[in-house]
Amino acid sequence: MRAVLFDRYGPPEVLYEGTVPDLVVKPGHLLVRVHAASVNGGEPTARAGGLKLVLGPRFPKRTGVDFAGEVVSGPGFEPGTPVWGALPRGTFGSAAEYVAVHPRQVAVAPAGLDLVRAAALPGVGTTAVTALRDKARLRPGERLLVRGATGGVGHVAVQLGRAYGAHVTALASAANLDLARSLGADEAVDYRTDPADLGTFDVVLDTHGSDLRAYRRLLRPGGRMVAIAFRSAADVGYLLASTALGPRRARFFSGNPRTDLFADLTALVEDGSVEPLVDTVHPLSGAATAHRALETGGGRGKHVLRVR
Repeated sequence: MRAVLFDRYGPPEVLYEGTVPDLVVKPGHLLVRVHAASVNGGEPTARAGGLKLVLGPRFPKRTGVDFAGEVVSGPGFEPGTPVWGALPRGTFGSAAEYVAVHPRQVAVAPAGLDLVRAAALPGVGTTAVTALRDKARLRPGERLLVRGATGGVGHVAVQLGRAYGAHVTALASAANLDLARSLGADEAVDYRTDPADLGTFDVVLDTHGSDLRAYRRLLRPGGRMVAIAFRSAADVGYLLASTALGPRRARFFSGNPRTDLFADLTALVEDGSVEPLVDTVHPLSGAATAHRALETGGGRGKHVLRVR
C-alpha cells in the first residue's frame, strides 16, 4: 500500500510517497481504508529527530497520527461505515492507504461531513475538548484567552469557548483577525500585542509555547492555564512547578483519545458547535509541502493529506 515514509531524520524534504507491505490485522482490530489524514504538531518534531531516543534508528519510518476513512472489516462496525480516529499515543503511520486499529481508537464520523474535511479534526479537536472541558473546566461567563487562535487546536478552541459560554479573546496574526472573529471570538487581537495590555483571564490556552510566564501572569486568582506546546526544558520545569504552587495553576497533558472522546467530538460537529477549518488539501505525495507549511506558521486551520 502507499504511505508517506522517510529514510533519515531531517527537514520536510526527507518525506516521500512510497510503498509498504499490506497490513496484517490482529484479531479484534479494524481495517480502515483511509480517505485523508492531517498533519499535527508532533509529527515534524518526530521527522526531524526530536524523538529519536523513542523511535530508534530503524528506517523507513512513517508519519501521520489521525485519520478519517471507512471501515473495511472488523468488529463493531458494518463495512463501509465512515469513521474517524487516531493511532495510539507514540504510534505513527496514518498517512497511508489503510490503518489497522483497535475499535477503541475510532468513532463514527459526523453525518454529512466530507471525510477529507473531517480529517482536519480528530487530533486537534480532541485536544481542544480535553484542554478546555476536562483540564481547565471552562465555565459559562468566564474569560478565555486562546493563543494561536486560527491554527490547528486554536481554531477549535475558539469555537468551543463560544459553545461553552465563555467570553473568548483570540490572539492571531493581523491577517487572520477577521477569521478569528468569524470562528466566534468576542475579541481578536494581534499576537504581537504586549501581554500586559491584554487584561486578565480565567483560562489561558497556550498553543504556542513561548513566554509562558508572561501569559500565566494574566490569570486571575483561581485561574487555569493549559499549555500544549513547549519551547524548552525550562518551560516544562516551570509548568511542572506551577501545577502545584500558587493560586494560578498550569496544566498540560499528553493526549491519547479513545472512542468516547471521538464520539463527543462527533456530537459537537453534528450540533453545529464545531466545524473544521482546512488551510490546504495536499496529495499524499505532497507531505513535505504540508510539513513545511506547518513549520512556517501563519496557517489558517489544518493541512490535510488526501489519500483517496
